[in-house]
Amino acid sequence: MDPDAHRLELVVDPARPTGRTLLAAGVEQSYVDVADPRHLHFEYVRRMAAVADLAAPPGRPLDVLHLGGGALTLPRYLAATRPGSAQLVVERDPAVVDVVARDLPALPAEVEIRVADARDALTHAPPAGYDLVLADIYRAARMPAHVRGVEFVTEVARTLRPDGVYLVNVTDLPPLVFARVQVATLRAVFADVCLVADRRMLRGRRYGNVVLAAAPRPGRLPVARLAARAARDPVPGGVLHAAALDAFVAGARPATDATLPAR
Repeated sequence: MDPDAHRLELVVDPARPTGRTLLAAGVEQSYVDVADPRHLHFEYVRRMAAVADLAAPPGRPLDVLHLGGGALTLPRYLAATRPGSAQLVVERDPAVVDVVARDLPALPAEVEIRVADARDALTHAPPAGYDLVLADIYRAARMPAHVRGVEFVTEVARTLRPDGVYLVNVTDLPPLVFARVQVATLRAVFADVCLVADRRMLRGRRYGNVVLAAAPRPGRLPVARLAARAARDPVPGGVLHAAALDAFVAGARPATDATLPAR
């Protein structure tokens, strides 16, 4: 077995001395600025934060469930931008939790960390308990099958309040087949869905991250404001919604436990 396969380390950003990058087997996983939790280095994290910012009036505390923790970038961001928010972070890898607790600043008492599998934790979560659920769940650079289907998304919807929002990070490469299936899967459960991504990804020109947002209530997502925010990002993004998202999905079928590999 390769001894480096599960190596975790935090390295200093040479361009920003207060920045720390969490590496897993040499691959970038998370980035935290130890002096400024509002600084978000990765573009997809900024896109998820943009939806969180627009989900409720500025500063209002939210009840938040994070599925996948990493270096806890977004829990730190939300603690800074929405003080008093009760946040539960579910992280499967205890080694990640240990490294982050040892080498990064402590989190507010309102942020709880739980070592567990995301789907197992979700099935035990209270109904209508959260305003915001964020999923960034990867294992060996792949989203595990058991968190990709309609059954998992249905559990997410159960835990959201009627005005809640679900956010999920998806990595994909042209022609974005996986992202199309994930959009179809969300649409099988949620009334309002949109996609945010680098414009170059939407033109099929690069590999990267796609952020999907979904809500139980029709018209809940702040699409126009999100599009304006995405356009101003250092890596300009586009938003697909309604008819544009219909065209993007182009007949993709929702994933289910029966169509996905065994857990």
